[in-house]
Amino acid sequence: KATAAFRNAAPARFFLPDARVQMERALNAARARFGSPYPLLIGDRRVDDRDRADVTYPADPSVVVGRVAQGTTEDVEAAVAATREAFPAWRDMVPEARKEILFRAADLMEKRRFDLAAVMVFESAKPWHEADGDVTEAIDYLRYYALQAQELATPRALHEFAAGGGLSHPRVPGEHAEYFHEGRGVTAVIAPWNFPLAIICGMSVASLAAGNCAILKPAAQSPIIAFNLVELLREAGVPERAIQYLPGPGGRVGQALVEHPGIANIAFTGSKEVGLGIVQSAARQPVQSPPATRDGGRGPRVAPKRVVAEMGGKNAIIIDDDADLDQAVSGAIVSAFGYAGQKCSACSRLIIVGHAYDEAVSRLKNAVESLVVGPPDDPATFVPPVIGASAHDKIMEYIALGQEEATLLAQASAPAGEGSYVPPSVFTDVGLDSRLAREEIFGPVLSVFRAATFEEALELALNSEFALTGGVYSRNPRHIEAAKREFRVGNLYINRKITGAVAGRHPFGGLAMSGIGEKAGGPDYVRQFMDPRSVTENTTRRGFAPEE
Repeated sequence: KATAAFRNAAPARFFLPDARVQMERALNAARARFGSPYPLLIGDRRVDDRDRADVTYPADPSVVVGRVAQGTTEDVEAAVAATREAFPAWRDMVPEARKEILFRAADLMEKRRFDLAAVMVFESAKPWHEADGDVTEAIDYLRYYALQAQELATPRALHEFAAGGGLSHPRVPGEHAEYFHEGRGVTAVIAPWNFPLAIICGMSVASLAAGNCAILKPAAQSPIIAFNLVELLREAGVPERAIQYLPGPGGRVGQALVEHPGIANIAFTGSKEVGLGIVQSAARQPVQSPPATRDGGRGPRVAPKRVVAEMGGKNAIIIDDDADLDQAVSGAIVSAFGYAGQKCSACSRLIIVGHAYDEAVSRLKNAVESLVVGPPDDPATFVPPVIGASAHDKIMEYIALGQEEATLLAQASAPAGEGSYVPPSVFTDVGLDSRLAREEIFGPVLSVFRAATFEEALELALNSEFALTGGVYSRNPRHIEAAKREFRVGNLYINRKITGAVAGRHPFGGLAMSGIGEKAGGPDYVRQFMDPRSVTENTTRRGFAPEE
């Protein structure tokens, strides 16, 4: 099975001096590269002669982390042509060989984990432990998806499969029927900035492992770590034409990729509005099938595009009236304010049941006011600046709205200066129809609600168009069972934080407007980048059915 030889990568042990020294060295090396240029990677060309966009450090926007070439619509055409040309050979590669390449990439990533984490500290303002978690998740995807795809791509006789309930497929004398999956074509990977390595790596590697080629379009805020990823994958053995690096404006490069008739799969993580637009565009534009053979022979003329889209959340944690408040408040704080709340899985609504309300709110207030807000390169920082000025301004508008419509319970202090710092803020007395209660803020803002009963708390938690993650802190077995049955979100966590999904352990993905497609890090994720095929052969010779 895909998980048989899989083990999750271990997090860095920053409580040990050696790990701290290695991280400091990596940060210094990253500082020495500030202002470096980054070209497009199209086929075997490094394209430098393009307009460049500056990537700045969110804690100090005067620091230019790198200058990144910006793709054009002509570059989209070149990238698609290169990947379509490379596709037949990559698809037809022995599955074991693709797995070995991706395992080599995982090994390289482990060796460079601190250097990759340091890039994200400055580019995406990720504190040390968050940046390291991004790297370990990417390593996990490389190995997990490689194993999963190898199993799916290897032909198996149908009689070897067992359906549920002990039912097996019949074995018919004189007939050999086998079943396998193969890649569909070229995948456009349109990635977010908040998990700048893990998510773009997961979407890209699932596609590559499945036998597709990939064009990576990173977010404007985090293109440098994506450049590092493509270089690493090529070094590990992925052919240059099988994986392209194409940063650029979403309205130009991203839209051109979505609409291109040579794109078979679209893997997207981002906002609901953009995701729904991609779904609509893909439905209107089928894909022209890539060459079926290495000499350019063609298969079916057209096929539907396939879209995988993760689109955010407005996630709730319920604290029951018998919950362990030490555990519950700690989990809520980490879920709401880790990485400044810039996670689609983050808690933005906290619902407290019955007589637990006053004590939980008191503890929450003290905890929030003690949070350390600061630059991400400082190992003491828990809440970093948000990704940039526009995000800062948008979140501060929500905080101003909360001060008008609700009660400000607690607010941590944020550094003064030019960085994009937003003070972690908690509001009570929030109206159910308030924008604070309904809209995805994507920042360190938490709304607290009171529920008289656990049943009322469940109703409040489900009062959202999103259904990504949710959490329950309770000691009541009946309430826990009710939550399992009725709290219908993609990922429900009980008596633990609701962020930090782990590949192979917590398959991640939502319901309703939180997304479409299989769960990342789960047993079915790679399959959606593949087409199933069945081949049946009559093996009789001159009326004789040989033994099989």
